[in-house]
Amino acid sequence: MNRFGTKFSITTFGESHGDAVGCVIDSVPAGLQIDESYIQSELDKRKPARTKFTTQRKESDEVRILSGVFNGISTGAPIALVIFNENQKSSDYENIKSLFRPSHADFTYFKKYGIRDYRGGGRSSARETAARVAAGAIAKKLLGEFNIRVKSGIFAIGGIEALEADFEYADKSEIFALDKSKEEAQKKAVLEAKEAGDSTGGCVFVKISNVPAGLGEPLYNKLDAALGAALMGINGVKAVEIGEGVNASKLKGSQNNDQMDENGFLTNHAGGILGGISTGADIDLKIHFKPTPSIFLEQQTQNEQGESVKFSLKGRHDPCIAVRGSVVANAVVSLVIADMLLLNASSTVKNLKKIYGK
Repeated sequence: MNRFGTKFSITTFGESHGDAVGCVIDSVPAGLQIDESYIQSELDKRKPARTKFTTQRKESDEVRILSGVFNGISTGAPIALVIFNENQKSSDYENIKSLFRPSHADFTYFKKYGIRDYRGGGRSSARETAARVAAGAIAKKLLGEFNIRVKSGIFAIGGIEALEADFEYADKSEIFALDKSKEEAQKKAVLEAKEAGDSTGGCVFVKISNVPAGLGEPLYNKLDAALGAALMGINGVKAVEIGEGVNASKLKGSQNNDQMDENGFLTNHAGGILGGISTGADIDLKIHFKPTPSIFLEQQTQNEQGESVKFSLKGRHDPCIAVRGSVVANAVVSLVIADMLLLNASSTVKNLKKIYGK
Protein backbone atom coordinates (compact mmCIF):
# COMPACT_ATOMS: atom_id res chain seq x y z
CA MET A 1 0.00 0.00 0.00
CA ASN A 2 1.28 3.43 -0.94
CA ARG A 3 -1.80 5.29 0.30
CA PHE A 4 -2.23 6.54 3.84
CA GLY A 5 -5.25 8.08 5.59
CA THR A 6 -9.03 7.75 5.24
CA LYS A 7 -10.22 11.30 4.59
CA PHE A 8 -7.09 13.46 4.55
CA SER A 9 -5.09 10.94 2.53
CA ILE A 10 -1.75 10.87 0.75
CA THR A 11 -0.35 8.60 -1.92
CA THR A 12 3.44 8.72 -2.25
CA PHE A 13 5.64 7.70 -5.17
CA GLY A 14 9.29 7.50 -6.15
CA GLU A 15 12.52 5.67 -5.34
CA SER A 16 15.83 6.58 -3.76
CA HIS A 17 17.72 6.62 -7.09
CA GLY A 18 14.81 7.39 -9.42
CA ASP A 19 14.04 10.76 -10.96
CA ALA A 20 11.93 12.06 -8.10
CA VAL A 21 9.84 11.38 -5.01
CA GLY A 22 6.52 13.00 -4.30
CA CYS A 23 2.92 12.65 -3.23
CA VAL A 24 -0.69 13.40 -4.05
CA ILE A 25 -2.80 14.68 -1.14
CA ASP A 26 -6.55 14.21 -1.34
CA SER A 27 -9.42 15.95 0.50
CA VAL A 28 -7.51 19.05 1.60
CA PRO A 29 -10.35 21.48 2.39
CA ALA A 30 -10.67 24.38 -0.02
CA GLY A 31 -9.63 27.79 1.29
CA LEU A 32 -6.55 26.70 3.24
CA GLN A 33 -3.58 29.01 2.84
CA ILE A 34 -0.76 26.96 1.33
CA ASP A 35 2.60 28.58 1.97
CA GLU A 36 5.19 26.97 -0.30
CA SER A 37 8.03 28.50 1.72
CA TYR A 38 6.66 26.81 4.86
CA ILE A 39 6.60 23.42 3.13
CA GLN A 40 10.19 24.05 2.08
CA SER A 41 11.24 25.01 5.62
CA GLU A 42 9.91 21.69 6.91
CA LEU A 43 11.75 19.80 4.18
CA ASP A 44 14.93 21.70 5.01
CA LYS A 45 14.85 20.26 8.56
CA ARG A 46 14.90 16.74 7.11
CA LYS A 47 17.30 17.59 4.26
CA PRO A 48 20.41 15.36 4.00
CA ALA A 49 23.89 16.86 4.55
CA ARG A 50 22.38 19.56 6.78
CA THR A 51 24.96 18.78 9.48
CA LYS A 52 27.82 16.34 10.09
CA PHE A 53 25.41 14.17 12.07
CA THR A 54 23.47 13.03 8.99
CA THR A 55 24.15 11.45 5.61
CA GLN A 56 26.29 13.59 3.29
CA ARG A 57 24.15 12.92 0.22
CA LYS A 58 23.58 16.47 -1.05
CA GLU A 59 19.97 17.09 -2.05
CA SER A 60 18.31 20.51 -2.14
CA ASP A 61 14.92 18.81 -1.64
CA GLU A 62 13.26 21.69 -3.46
CA VAL A 63 9.50 21.12 -3.57
CA ARG A 64 7.23 21.99 -6.49
CA ILE A 65 3.45 22.24 -6.21
CA LEU A 66 1.92 20.78 -9.38
CA SER A 67 -1.80 21.07 -8.67
CA GLY A 68 -4.54 21.87 -6.19
CA VAL A 69 -3.35 25.36 -5.24
CA PHE A 70 -4.35 28.66 -6.87
CA ASN A 71 -2.98 32.01 -5.73
CA GLY A 72 -1.65 30.39 -2.55
CA ILE A 73 -5.02 28.89 -1.58
CA SER A 74 -6.12 25.25 -1.73
CA THR A 75 -8.89 24.69 -4.29
CA GLY A 76 -10.26 21.40 -2.93
CA ALA A 77 -8.64 19.48 -5.79
CA PRO A 78 -5.84 16.94 -5.14
CA ILE A 79 -2.56 18.63 -4.26
CA ALA A 80 0.44 17.09 -6.04
CA LEU A 81 3.96 17.74 -4.74
CA VAL A 82 7.21 16.63 -6.35
CA ILE A 83 10.85 16.68 -5.18
CA PHE A 84 13.44 15.83 -7.82
CA ASN A 85 16.46 13.73 -6.88
CA GLU A 86 19.76 15.44 -7.71
CA ASN A 87 22.64 13.52 -6.16
CA GLN A 88 22.28 9.79 -6.77
CA LYS A 89 25.48 7.70 -6.73
CA SER A 90 24.15 4.37 -7.94
CA SER A 91 27.70 3.07 -8.51
CA ASP A 92 28.06 2.82 -4.72
CA TYR A 93 25.68 -0.14 -4.85
CA GLU A 94 27.24 -2.18 -7.67
CA ASN A 95 29.03 -4.51 -5.28
CA ILE A 96 25.82 -5.45 -3.46
CA LYS A 97 23.35 -5.72 -6.34
CA SER A 98 22.99 -9.47 -5.82
CA LEU A 99 23.41 -9.40 -2.02
CA PHE A 100 20.94 -8.86 0.78
CA ARG A 101 22.17 -6.18 3.18
CA PRO A 102 21.63 -7.27 6.82
CA SER A 103 18.60 -5.69 8.53
CA HIS A 104 17.47 -3.97 5.32
CA ALA A 105 14.34 -4.72 3.31
CA ASP A 106 16.42 -6.24 0.46
CA PHE A 107 15.63 -9.84 1.43
CA THR A 108 11.92 -9.35 2.10
CA TYR A 109 11.27 -7.21 -1.00
CA PHE A 110 12.99 -9.85 -3.14
CA LYS A 111 10.93 -12.66 -1.57
CA LYS A 112 7.69 -10.72 -2.07
CA TYR A 113 8.22 -9.33 -5.58
CA GLY A 114 10.96 -11.46 -7.11
CA ILE A 115 12.69 -8.24 -8.14
CA ARG A 116 14.22 -5.32 -6.27
CA ASP A 117 15.92 -2.01 -6.92
CA TYR A 118 19.29 -2.48 -5.24
CA ARG A 119 20.25 1.21 -5.66
CA GLY A 120 19.84 2.50 -2.14
CA GLY A 121 16.92 0.20 -1.50
CA GLY A 122 14.68 1.73 -4.13
CA ARG A 123 11.17 2.16 -2.76
CA SER A 124 12.15 0.88 0.69
CA SER A 125 14.64 3.73 1.13
CA ALA A 126 13.98 6.42 3.72
CA ARG A 127 14.36 8.87 0.83
CA GLU A 128 10.59 8.39 0.36
CA THR A 129 9.93 10.08 3.70
CA ALA A 130 10.65 13.46 2.10
CA ALA A 131 7.20 13.15 0.51
CA ARG A 132 5.61 12.48 3.89
CA VAL A 133 7.31 15.54 5.38
CA ALA A 134 6.03 17.71 2.52
CA ALA A 135 2.48 16.39 2.99
CA GLY A 136 2.82 16.78 6.75
CA ALA A 137 3.57 20.48 6.29
CA ILE A 138 0.17 20.94 4.65
CA ALA A 139 -1.47 18.92 7.43
CA LYS A 140 0.18 21.22 9.99
CA LYS A 141 -1.27 24.22 8.17
CA LEU A 142 -4.73 22.71 8.62
CA LEU A 143 -4.08 21.91 12.29
CA GLY A 144 -2.88 25.46 12.82
CA GLU A 145 -6.38 26.69 11.93
CA PHE A 146 -7.52 24.96 15.15
CA ASN A 147 -4.45 25.90 17.20
CA ILE A 148 -3.34 22.25 17.35
CA ARG A 149 0.44 22.09 17.75
CA VAL A 150 2.78 19.17 17.04
CA LYS A 151 6.25 19.39 18.59
CA SER A 152 9.08 16.87 18.47
CA GLY A 153 12.70 16.29 19.39
CA ILE A 154 15.34 13.74 20.28
CA PHE A 155 14.68 12.11 23.65
CA ALA A 156 17.56 9.62 23.57
CA ILE A 157 20.52 8.55 21.46
CA GLY A 158 22.55 5.46 22.29
CA GLY A 159 20.75 5.16 25.63
CA ILE A 160 21.61 8.75 26.67
CA GLU A 161 18.20 10.08 27.73
CA ALA A 162 16.91 13.61 28.11
CA LEU A 163 15.89 14.74 31.59
CA GLU A 164 13.65 17.50 30.23
CA ALA A 165 11.75 18.25 27.03
CA ASP A 166 12.56 21.75 25.74
CA PHE A 167 10.95 21.84 22.30
CA GLU A 168 12.08 25.39 21.60
CA TYR A 169 15.67 24.34 22.17
CA ALA A 170 15.17 21.25 20.00
CA ASP A 171 14.20 23.48 17.07
CA LYS A 172 17.64 25.15 17.25
CA SER A 173 19.71 22.04 17.95
CA GLU A 174 21.72 20.36 15.17
CA ILE A 175 20.35 17.00 16.31
CA PHE A 176 16.96 18.29 17.58
CA ALA A 177 18.05 17.53 21.16
CA LEU A 178 15.34 18.16 23.77
CA ASP A 179 17.78 18.52 26.66
CA LYS A 180 20.68 20.96 26.33
CA SER A 181 22.55 19.24 29.17
CA LYS A 182 22.55 15.93 27.26
CA GLU A 183 23.12 17.26 23.75
CA GLU A 184 26.91 17.04 23.68
CA ALA A 185 26.92 13.47 24.99
CA GLN A 186 24.31 12.52 22.39
CA LYS A 187 26.31 14.19 19.61
CA LYS A 188 29.43 12.39 20.77
CA ALA A 189 27.60 9.05 20.61
CA VAL A 190 26.60 9.74 17.00
CA LEU A 191 30.09 10.82 15.91
CA GLU A 192 31.83 7.94 17.69
CA ALA A 193 29.57 5.46 15.91
CA LYS A 194 30.16 7.25 12.60
CA GLU A 195 33.95 7.25 12.99
CA ALA A 196 33.88 3.54 13.83
CA GLY A 197 31.92 2.81 10.64
CA ASP A 198 28.96 1.87 12.82
CA SER A 199 25.61 3.42 13.79
CA THR A 200 23.46 4.02 16.86
CA GLY A 201 19.78 3.93 17.71
CA GLY A 202 17.63 6.69 19.19
CA CYS A 203 14.26 7.71 20.54
CA VAL A 204 12.05 10.63 19.47
CA PHE A 205 9.49 12.34 21.70
CA VAL A 206 6.41 13.92 20.10
CA LYS A 207 3.85 16.07 21.94
CA ILE A 208 0.53 17.12 20.39
CA SER A 209 -1.13 20.02 22.20
CA ASN A 210 -4.63 21.58 22.06
CA VAL A 211 -6.17 18.42 20.60
CA PRO A 212 -9.95 18.54 21.00
CA ALA A 213 -11.56 15.70 22.91
CA GLY A 214 -13.38 13.20 20.69
CA LEU A 215 -10.92 12.44 17.88
CA GLY A 216 -10.69 8.78 16.94
CA GLU A 217 -12.83 6.24 15.09
CA PRO A 218 -13.59 3.17 17.23
CA LEU A 219 -13.48 0.32 17.07
CA TYR A 220 -11.14 -0.32 14.16
CA ASN A 221 -9.60 3.08 13.49
CA LYS A 222 -8.75 4.12 17.03
CA LEU A 223 -6.57 7.20 17.38
CA ASP A 224 -3.82 5.32 19.20
CA ALA A 225 -3.95 2.47 16.69
CA ALA A 226 -3.79 4.90 13.76
CA LEU A 227 -0.84 6.76 15.30
CA GLY A 228 0.95 3.49 16.05
CA ALA A 229 0.40 2.13 12.54
CA ALA A 230 1.52 5.37 10.86
CA LEU A 231 4.61 5.72 13.03
CA MET A 232 5.56 2.06 12.65
CA GLY A 233 5.41 2.70 8.90
CA ILE A 234 8.43 5.01 9.16
CA ASN A 235 11.69 3.33 8.13
CA GLY A 236 13.60 2.00 11.11
CA VAL A 237 10.88 2.42 13.76
CA LYS A 238 10.67 -0.65 16.02
CA ALA A 239 8.42 0.54 18.87
CA VAL A 240 5.91 3.28 19.73
CA GLU A 241 4.84 4.26 23.24
CA ILE A 242 1.81 6.37 24.20
CA GLY A 243 1.73 8.06 27.59
CA GLU A 244 3.31 5.76 30.17
CA GLY A 245 3.89 3.23 27.41
CA VAL A 246 5.75 0.12 28.53
CA ASN A 247 6.08 1.57 32.01
CA ALA A 248 2.33 1.09 32.50
CA SER A 249 2.92 -2.66 32.66
CA LYS A 250 4.95 -2.09 35.84
CA LEU A 251 2.33 0.00 37.64
CA LYS A 252 -0.79 -0.68 39.69
CA GLY A 253 -4.17 0.65 38.62
CA SER A 254 -4.08 3.13 41.48
CA GLN A 255 -0.83 4.52 40.06
CA ASN A 256 -1.78 4.49 36.38
CA ASN A 257 -5.37 5.76 36.52
CA ASP A 258 -5.92 9.39 35.54
CA GLN A 259 -8.30 10.71 38.18
CA MET A 260 -10.44 13.79 37.53
CA ASP A 261 -11.87 16.79 39.34
CA GLU A 262 -14.08 19.68 38.22
CA ASN A 263 -11.14 21.07 36.20
CA GLY A 264 -10.41 17.85 34.29
CA PHE A 265 -7.69 15.21 34.48
CA LEU A 266 -5.23 15.37 37.39
CA THR A 267 -2.58 13.31 35.55
CA ASN A 268 -1.97 12.11 31.98
CA HIS A 269 -0.64 8.56 32.21
CA ALA A 270 -2.92 7.65 29.28
CA GLY A 271 -1.05 10.08 27.05
CA GLY A 272 -4.18 11.89 25.91
CA ILE A 273 -6.09 8.87 24.55
CA LEU A 274 -8.73 6.64 26.20
CA GLY A 275 -10.74 3.99 24.38
CA GLY A 276 -9.06 5.04 21.16
CA ILE A 277 -10.45 8.60 21.45
CA SER A 278 -8.61 11.79 22.40
CA THR A 279 -9.31 13.13 25.91
CA GLY A 280 -8.33 16.73 25.23
CA ALA A 281 -5.09 16.33 27.18
CA ASP A 282 -1.69 16.46 25.45
CA ILE A 283 -0.92 13.37 23.38
CA ASP A 284 2.56 12.13 24.31
CA LEU A 285 4.43 9.68 22.08
CA LYS A 286 7.86 8.06 22.13
CA ILE A 287 9.12 6.56 18.88
CA HIS A 288 12.08 4.17 19.02
CA PHE A 289 14.39 3.89 15.99
CA LYS A 290 16.80 1.02 15.47
CA PRO A 291 20.46 1.72 14.61
CA THR A 292 20.92 2.52 10.93
CA PRO A 293 21.45 -0.87 9.24
CA SER A 294 23.80 0.72 6.68
CA ILE A 295 27.18 0.41 8.38
CA PHE A 296 30.70 0.21 6.98
CA LEU A 297 32.07 -2.74 8.93
CA GLU A 298 32.57 -6.04 7.11
CA GLN A 299 29.44 -8.18 7.45
CA GLN A 300 28.24 -11.62 6.51
CA THR A 301 25.09 -12.13 4.47
CA GLN A 302 23.44 -14.20 1.77
CA ASN A 303 23.25 -13.58 -1.97
CA GLU A 304 20.31 -14.21 -4.30
CA GLN A 305 21.60 -17.73 -4.94
CA GLY A 306 21.44 -18.51 -1.21
CA GLU A 307 25.23 -18.56 -0.76
CA SER A 308 26.94 -17.14 2.32
CA VAL A 309 29.20 -14.19 1.47
CA LYS A 310 31.07 -11.37 3.19
CA PHE A 311 30.91 -7.77 2.00
CA SER A 312 31.62 -4.15 2.91
CA LEU A 313 29.12 -1.39 2.19
CA LYS A 314 29.83 1.84 0.33
CA GLY A 315 27.72 4.99 0.08
CA ARG A 316 26.50 7.82 2.29
CA HIS A 317 24.30 6.97 5.24
CA ASP A 318 22.93 8.44 8.46
CA PRO A 319 24.86 7.28 11.53
CA CYS A 320 21.63 7.76 13.53
CA ILE A 321 18.33 7.71 11.64
CA ALA A 322 16.45 8.99 14.70
CA VAL A 323 17.86 12.50 14.11
CA ARG A 324 16.06 13.11 10.82
CA GLY A 325 13.41 10.65 11.98
CA SER A 326 12.30 13.32 14.46
CA VAL A 327 11.15 15.50 11.55
CA VAL A 328 9.44 12.58 9.81
CA ALA A 329 7.61 11.49 12.98
CA ASN A 330 6.34 15.04 13.46
CA ALA A 331 4.96 15.07 9.91
CA VAL A 332 3.35 11.63 10.13
CA VAL A 333 1.63 12.49 13.43
CA SER A 334 0.30 15.68 11.84
CA LEU A 335 -1.17 13.65 8.97
CA VAL A 336 -2.99 11.32 11.38
CA ILE A 337 -4.47 14.17 13.43
CA ALA A 338 -5.58 16.02 10.28
CA ASP A 339 -7.29 12.87 9.04
CA MET A 340 -9.06 12.31 12.37
CA LEU A 341 -10.12 15.95 12.48
CA LEU A 342 -11.87 15.68 9.12
CA LEU A 343 -13.45 12.34 10.03
CA ASN A 344 -14.77 13.77 13.28
CA ALA A 345 -16.42 16.70 11.50
CA SER A 346 -19.14 14.37 10.21
CA SER A 347 -19.39 12.02 13.21
CA THR A 348 -22.53 13.54 14.74
CA VAL A 349 -25.71 15.27 13.59
CA LYS A 350 -24.70 18.23 15.79
CA ASN A 351 -21.41 18.61 13.94
CA LEU A 352 -23.16 18.43 10.58
CA LYS A 353 -25.62 21.14 11.66
CA LYS A 354 -22.67 23.34 12.64
CA ILE A 355 -21.16 22.86 9.20
CA TYR A 356 -24.36 23.46 7.22
CA GLY A 357 -25.96 25.99 9.55
CA LYS A 358 -29.32 24.24 10.06
